Amino acid sequence: MAFFDVDETLISIKSMFSFLEFHLRWRGEPPGAYERIAASLRAAAARGVPRAEVNRSYYRFLAGESALRLSDSGRYWFDAQDDRLFNPRTVEALRRHRAAGDRIVLLSGSFFPCLDPIAAAVGADWTLGTRPLLRYGRLTGEVLVPMIGAAKGRAARAATVVTGVPRAACAAYGDHVSDLPLLEAVGRPVVVGADPVLTAHARRHGWTLLESAAA
Repeated sequence: MAFFDVDETLISIKSMFSFLEFHLRWRGEPPGAYERIAASLRAAAARGVPRAEVNRSYYRFLAGESALRLSDSGRYWFDAQDDRLFNPRTVEALRRHRAAGDRIVLLSGSFFPCLDPIAAAVGADWTLGTRPLLRYGRLTGEVLVPMIGAAKGRAARAATVVTGVPRAACAAYGDHVSDLPLLEAVGRPVVVGADPVLTAHARRHGWTLLESAAA
């Protein structure tokens, strides 16, 4: 199997922020709505709030949204992207894995409106994202477990157990130090981009480094 983080690994942007900006505009929110929400989330991250908790906060802003309406918005969001959405080097690696018969698994703190069209475009076999809780087809604002940090590592290990594929035979791609548990869960870790902490770790352990499109 080959496991791929999505934001800034498989694609070149942060899907949750890009989607939120598009969705708020699509549903007719006044100018400035996105900037206020994004500023609040970024300020929390800057204060040192754990990445998983910032992820939870994002979904609270979507409480009451229809899951079907979000899916529609996600398709429109994806269709509005240009050729720069995907990181060509990571996509090339994904295609090599797929040609070799490897299962393609996407793991992300993002959610279904963003991940479903991305997974369809690259032919992913499984997509494991953050799962918002629903009540009568609408988001409650809470989630089960943010697919962040250690959760990615646990998910990758569980996938190898379910399929019987040895972890040593699996690859994983990530761009941020929070992807370290995922990368440590496989035998062939690949660091994408230039996160200084993750890159230093990769060099110490002889991991593969893959430049992002912007590098």
